[in-house]
Amino acid sequence: MRRLSTPKPPESACITSLSALGQAVRARRLASALRIDDAAALCGVSVDLLSRLENGRSGVTSDRLLRVLDGLGLSLIVLDKASVPAILQATAQERAVL
Repeated sequence: MRRLSTPKPPESACITSLSALGQAVRARRLASALRIDDAAALCGVSVDLLSRLENGRSGVTSDRLLRVLDGLGLSLIVLDKASVPAILQATAQERAVL
């Protein structure tokens, strides 16, 4: 059986590429101790689709993306680009306190 190294979740909550989104999804799946086939079944998508998403490939529809995020306990938040720096700074300050 091929083992993937455990990816680190993105350092920033601001994901700007399909690759970073895929890394976040894979990190959550592995942190949940789910094999890809089990996670796909849990989310109601095919293994192929989940693999494409985790590898940052295009061709994943928005409804299926939202289904995977929901199934893994993740959320998608859309913000005005101008507000992102202030939110990231506040998040970093909260992490420093913890």
